[in-house]
Amino acid sequence: LYYRTMNGKRWKRSSTTVYNIGYHLIWCPKYRRNVLVGKIVERLKNILKKAEDIETEIVEMEIMPDHVHLFVKSDPRNSPHFIVQQFKGYTSRVLREEFPSLKSRLPSLWTRSYYCESVGHISEETIKKYIEDQKRK
Repeated sequence: LYYRTMNGKRWKRSSTTVYNIGYHLIWCPKYRRNVLVGKIVERLKNILKKAEDIETEIVEMEIMPDHVHLFVKSDPRNSPHFIVQQFKGYTSRVLREEFPSLKSRLPSLWTRSYYCESVGHISEETIKKYIEDQKRK
């Protein structure tokens, strides 16, 4: 891959950047329908491996009947919006082709909205204190 773990630690690097960027992402099927069940769940898990194509690592995944939870780590060039857009667009197309019942039950597979929270190894409080302490050096 483009990036690699540095000495087995949490950081990754490119030619110009050292980074550790993680996001908790959640999105739902249209009308929050309970359609993510059975073979659809297994196929969805499989096709979410597209993450590698956009230099994104899925660290943790849980698919509930009416929503998807992902914890991903990505390259700093990929915005959370881009990541979600890629996942939702690709999975919608593939799942609706392979499971025609999804087409008849929903006008589109996913809602337009999603939840995103950045996840880091260092707390917000620690960063604030570090920046504030720079004045004293």
